[in-house]
Amino acid sequence: MADVVIQASGLTRKFTDVTAVNALDLRVERGQIYGFLGPNGCGKSTTIRLLTGLLTPTEGEVEVLGYVLPKQAEALRQKVGYMTQQFSLYQDLSVVENLRFVARIYGITGAEQQQRIEQLLQQYHLENKAERRASALSGGQRQRLALAAAVVHNPQLLFLDEPTAAVDPENRRDFWERLFDLSDAGTTILVSTHYMDEAERCHRIDILEQGHKRAEGAPEQLMQELPCEVFELRGDGLRNVRKQLMQEQAVLSTAQIGQSLRVLVNKQQQQPQQWLEQQLSGEIDVQAVRPSLEDVFVANTGTRHVSRD
Repeated sequence: MADVVIQASGLTRKFTDVTAVNALDLRVERGQIYGFLGPNGCGKSTTIRLLTGLLTPTEGEVEVLGYVLPKQAEALRQKVGYMTQQFSLYQDLSVVENLRFVARIYGITGAEQQQRIEQLLQQYHLENKAERRASALSGGQRQRLALAAAVVHNPQLLFLDEPTAAVDPENRRDFWERLFDLSDAGTTILVSTHYMDEAERCHRIDILEQGHKRAEGAPEQLMQELPCEVFELRGDGLRNVRKQLMQEQAVLSTAQIGQSLRVLVNKQQQQPQQWLEQQLSGEIDVQAVRPSLEDVFVANTGTRHVSRD
């Protein structure tokens, strides 16, 4: 039987007349990298704060690492790491001073502290930046420092709230390699993102919109189960073609990518490729293509999302 690290049922958080998280059910197993995918304001950060005990649920039940929240939130905090969206360490302290400060918070002192910090400086390639103030670090270096601080106490569970939002692609790739190292060593990771390529790296994802879970599963599974057919159109006048197709109820989305137009057609439409070709005039080539995770996201969110009810 799988070792469940996070179990939530009907998790809800309301702020006056706004429901930020709406009846969320969640199950995360040990060692997984579990992703929340969604736009700003969809409830990702609020959910993470609920799961770390920083917020109290309005309704629902949640258990993390065997601790019942919010009752046992204080005990849980010693077992988890949390990396926020914004760099939250001290800008006027050096890299090593920040790590010492965080280590002391978790009761790591003396020789154990020195050994752990030396290990982290080497692991996250910060040895030659150890005495540099955090304010003088590049974006990628700050990110590595923030991750090192979040795992200084070897947490069983790591929460990352849009950790790569202001980092270049090369540093993002390097950051994810480090996450897989942690996962391989047994650390469970819950990460929120609005980058499709990052979500595709997760073992499982939740697609969130306005506090609701729209879809859940392994990225490859969600792409295979996409409730629409995906087509690539090539030819002249694609901007006009796009305007025309968006008038059709069966068309969920159109997006121009270079010299082609990507079109999602609801599977409920009979013979979708033949139907699509009949809507077009002129020399437009229509080819069925493999779905992407972005297609999954589009099909499950927005005003035209495919209802699974």
